[in-house]
Amino acid sequence: MRFFDYKKIAGKSWDSELLGLVGAIYKEAGKQELYLKQKPDKLEKLVEIAKIQSTKASNEIEGIVTTDTRIRQLMKEKTAPKNRDENEIAGYRDVLAVIHESFDAIPITQNYILQLHKILFSYTQNPDAGRTKSVQNYISATYPDGHTETLFTPLDPFETPEALDRICAEYNRVIGNKELEPLIAIPVFIHDFLCIHPFNDGNGRMSRLLTTLLLYRAGFYVGKYVSLEAKIAKNKDLYYDSLSESQNGWHDGKDDPVPFIKYLLGTVLSAYKDFEERFTIVEGNPSALESVRKAVLMKIGRFSKQDIIALCPSLSLSSIEGSLRKLVANGEIVRAGKGKNTFYTRIG
Repeated sequence: MRFFDYKKIAGKSWDSELLGLVGAIYKEAGKQELYLKQKPDKLEKLVEIAKIQSTKASNEIEGIVTTDTRIRQLMKEKTAPKNRDENEIAGYRDVLAVIHESFDAIPITQNYILQLHKILFSYTQNPDAGRTKSVQNYISATYPDGHTETLFTPLDPFETPEALDRICAEYNRVIGNKELEPLIAIPVFIHDFLCIHPFNDGNGRMSRLLTTLLLYRAGFYVGKYVSLEAKIAKNKDLYYDSLSESQNGWHDGKDDPVPFIKYLLGTVLSAYKDFEERFTIVEGNPSALESVRKAVLMKIGRFSKQDIIALCPSLSLSSIEGSLRKLVANGEIVRAGKGKNTFYTRIG
């Protein structure tokens, strides 16, 4: 059985890059708190959009998809799931809603993690919902020539319940006793969770939901307004690379979690930066045209329509396209390229 001692991690020497990420996140979290006090009503739209993006992205990473229209309908509970993929999307929606609404009343214990897993599969007939794995699972990769290689072998099923209890106990101990910085303890816990791989199905999605839960409980609420899952999906190769690098030697306690810690903290910091930009755009209740103009002024060099959509998630696609056309007609930006290769540049 792998031994877990998070207090030992606290004694490690951290490099300036990692410490810089921690300091920058605290700075951005403080700024966000001020923004929320100033204009809380302006940000409700961002909350709903982040929920949609998180649910869509986290499931797409696992190959679970449906149309954007169906995602929006499912998120608003205006339709029932029509197939297996939509059943799983609806389950993710429900777990995310529970975390958003009750994160401070969800202790980090195996029992609660199993309950969240059961909700994740509540629309399916999965007999393993809410139970740790019954068969050995593997983390593998399939290559272009079709062959598959096992990259990492998680714990055996019989070891899993005790290991899950242990990482929960260790996390709660170092957080409760303030023995380890939460922004380091969180990725360490998630890394161990993924190495244990406690379920037959749903490990990746549960890890991302637990990341949001742990961040909320530690006072970092950026995932409520900017989808962390969407950021992970956008750079999922970096996600898998950092995880793979940190897994080396894990069974013997000789692993180095730093690559994964840096990846996750970098993702969180990027989300905080996005939040600040989006807040700046919605501040003052601007029109669609003015919102897009503000977004354009934040871009340097070439930018695409997708770049503007990312900065203005509360605007419809038609509003963004119409505003870009007006800015082109006004001579404020120049459009070049065709189709998917279309890009814009600012004038002046």
